[in-house]
Amino acid sequence: MKKIFTLLAVVAALTLQSCTVSDEIYVDNTPRNEVYDVPTSFTSSNNYTKQIFFDSKLYNSDEVLVYRLTRSTQSTDVYELLPEYYYFNDGSLDFGYEYDYTNRDVSIYLVGNNLQTVPTAFRLNQILRVVVVPDSFAKSINKKNYQDVINALNIKDSQIKTITL
Repeated sequence: MKKIFTLLAVVAALTLQSCTVSDEIYVDNTPRNEVYDVPTSFTSSNNYTKQIFFDSKLYNSDEVLVYRLTRSTQSTDVYELLPEYYYFNDGSLDFGYEYDYTNRDVSIYLVGNNLQTVPTAFRLNQILRVVVVPDSFAKSINKKNYQDVINALNIKDSQIKTITL
């Protein structure tokens, strides 16, 4: 009986020993330097949506910013951060651009009352810029200003990937 009790005591002691599990979470604070240039048109044939798949899976700590080229000046292109909305004179929503993303893709789409009536200048031949940045980095920059983001990431035009489908 003593031998069984001793054996059970040894098994219990081994079973109850604490294990250590690493709770470390890797957060990548290095700018990923991923910028995509996406020419697209929003039409009924694509449900007024453009879906872009990333080259590699995003980290949970990444944030995706989407900009739309709104005008060009002699010195620079002007990009607006989405979401972007346009309203009727009475203040009701006419149409707008929104987006959502996962760790594999981003979907950019038109929303509004009647998307078929959105002027072609706002639907066809649109240039979008998709910028992937770590969330902690995105919190420290002026996300509304595309040029500030690109300068902070130290992105050169030659590093921007063009996506055509």
